[in-house]
Amino acid sequence: MDKMRNSVSPVSRNGKAQKTVSQYLFDCLKLEGITEIFGVAGDYNFTLLDTLERSNGIQFIEGRNELNSGYAADGYARIKGISALITTFGVGELSACNPIAGAYSEHVPVIHIVGAPPEKDQKKHKLMHHTLMDGNFDVFRKMYEQITAYTAVLTPENAIIEIQTAIRIAKEKKQPVYLVVANDIAAMPIIAREAQEQQLRKSNLKTLQAAADQVRQLLECAHRPVILVDVKTIRYGLQTAVLQLADAMNVPVASMMFGKGAFDETHPNYIGMYLGSFGCSEVQSTVENADCIIAIGMVWADTNTANYTAKLNSLITVNIQPDLVKVGEAEYPNVLANDMLHAIQNMSFKGQGLQKKVPLPYNQSNKNTDEPLKAANYYPLFQQMLKMDDIVIVETGTFYNGMAEVRLPSNVTYIGQGGWGSIGYATPSTFGASIAAPKQRVLLFTGDGSLQLTVQEISSMLYYGCKPIIFVLNNNGYTIEKYLNVKTKDQKYNKIPHWSYSKLPEVFGGNVFSAIVRTYGELKQAINQAEIESANRLCIIEMIVEDPMDAPENMKKMRKYMEKQEMQRNMESNKE
Repeated sequence: MDKMRNSVSPVSRNGKAQKTVSQYLFDCLKLEGITEIFGVAGDYNFTLLDTLERSNGIQFIEGRNELNSGYAADGYARIKGISALITTFGVGELSACNPIAGAYSEHVPVIHIVGAPPEKDQKKHKLMHHTLMDGNFDVFRKMYEQITAYTAVLTPENAIIEIQTAIRIAKEKKQPVYLVVANDIAAMPIIAREAQEQQLRKSNLKTLQAAADQVRQLLECAHRPVILVDVKTIRYGLQTAVLQLADAMNVPVASMMFGKGAFDETHPNYIGMYLGSFGCSEVQSTVENADCIIAIGMVWADTNTANYTAKLNSLITVNIQPDLVKVGEAEYPNVLANDMLHAIQNMSFKGQGLQKKVPLPYNQSNKNTDEPLKAANYYPLFQQMLKMDDIVIVETGTFYNGMAEVRLPSNVTYIGQGGWGSIGYATPSTFGASIAAPKQRVLLFTGDGSLQLTVQEISSMLYYGCKPIIFVLNNNGYTIEKYLNVKTKDQKYNKIPHWSYSKLPEVFGGNVFSAIVRTYGELKQAINQAEIESANRLCIIEMIVEDPMDAPENMKKMRKYMEKQEMQRNMESNKE
């Protein structure tokens, strides 16, 4: 140990030995409501895991690999507000780069803890396993600087300040942070330091008033305002404030794709999903012909705006972000979203509600039980089976697009990775969600191609007693990729090996209810049975869809739009 470390006593003022770095870390995580930490064991994190095993009120949940554990931590954080992940140095943490980058992209706070080689070996620049064999032990932390909101190397001297700082930043920015601790340092007593007092973030009152004045001017001239709800409404806990605003204003409310589940879809003013030119024309007309748009937590990304076919007039849009507001072309920084929403609510604007009921696409149910499975008949069934308080997790791809227009009951938690869009995310995320909310019903909607990427986590679900209902859409390949590629047909790279998905439990050694269905009637019967069986065991329903290009209507509209764009590009290149 260096002179600095010897000069400060590791004994607290009352004479008791201080907690070790790892003990203090886990105690801080427990204070945030984290009762489970995901990850994979490795020799450089043994001290962390040994401490964790001896800790009360928090346990280690081991995944089958670090990629899956990262996705599981992401799913857990979306339920509980924050999560933690432990990996080993180099090989482990690099496997977790994808889910951590996804959490950064999607504003999900994950505390990523890395166990590193002993500090004494690092100081001597020894060539150690799981390194690049160049004696550089800081290279991976530098990589993580690009995909996290904060990084720190823990020592006994800085542990108190750095751990508290990292947790605070993760909560404020709703993004992952990275803490690396050497295996020997993790067992050392922390050195007492005064932690910085955390300041509550507040709006600049003058700026808030200026923004509110401009919004009031917009509303005074408005006859057709609309509220547009998006993903940061969920991430920053603004759902209640938005619901109160909708009740007060009595105007139509639409959701964007990323923000599915941010607003109560049983609300009388809810008109559905705004999907630009790919969605319902009535919703598109209501939003785009509005004379004032109150947009909350909006992310203007390609997959959230239907390839930018969504058209909002920025001059009449009130763009409310977590800590700034933009009204028309004027930007007001340091204004918190909650304060802005309450300010608008207090303006006492009262609209006319809905002029007419907007039809939702899956309200009509099928009566022909022998009809082969297709999107037109199985999405209405899913809509019927959903219940209050369900947790619904949808995989990137066909299900992500189709489930967007399923009307959710009240208080449903809806999880999808629309922005990062990493195929395979949903299955391990379901594992994390099941651990986070063991008493709630969890439903996973995934495709055959997606499941093949991260299927190992079904064994983790069985090992830890999770009981989700899993729907596997077996349509012989990556249908979403086939739709996205309008240049060629029958691509070999979008085909996948044939698996017997309903037989997976035999491999994973679990007691599972499984069914293979090919018709509307068989699916309805399997759902009825799964609703009974899921109280005691995991359920897998494999849906065989004969037409590999069967898809929901919004995907078909997307395909037509992309074909038209490609045709125009070809015509322009031929002219040249």
